[in-house]
Amino acid sequence: MADPASVSRPRWDVLSAVGAGGALGSLARYGLSVALPHPRGQFAFSTFATNVSGCLLIGVLMASLAAAADPHRLLRPFLGVGILGGYTTFSTYATDTLDLVTAGRPFTGLAYAFGTVAAALVAVYAGHEITRAVKQ
Repeated sequence: MADPASVSRPRWDVLSAVGAGGALGSLARYGLSVALPHPRGQFAFSTFATNVSGCLLIGVLMASLAAAADPHRLLRPFLGVGILGGYTTFSTYATDTLDLVTAGRPFTGLAYAFGTVAAALVAVYAGHEITRAVKQ
């Protein structure tokens, strides 16, 4: 068991930044799902767009913070963990994949599963590299 004195205390400013950002990101994700609805068992364009655009923005954020001389210490928790963490969604992506498979569309489900991961990786890399190039 850890010594209670050695366990760090919660940083309420960081927790507040993450919570506020998470609320905003979740609202944005919900708004996109309402704007781009899909029937159950169909390709979930809203979830795909959310995760890929969120990864692009995470790449932009990480490159921007790395290039900043002295970024505010709450920027990453608020923007990265909070807003973009609340905006992107693994659980909905997994549920949408399962819905495609159980609706008798296993090949579309596999394409969705692998396509999302591939597009997300390309997006985070592109966001990072484009931002680095612009900042130089």
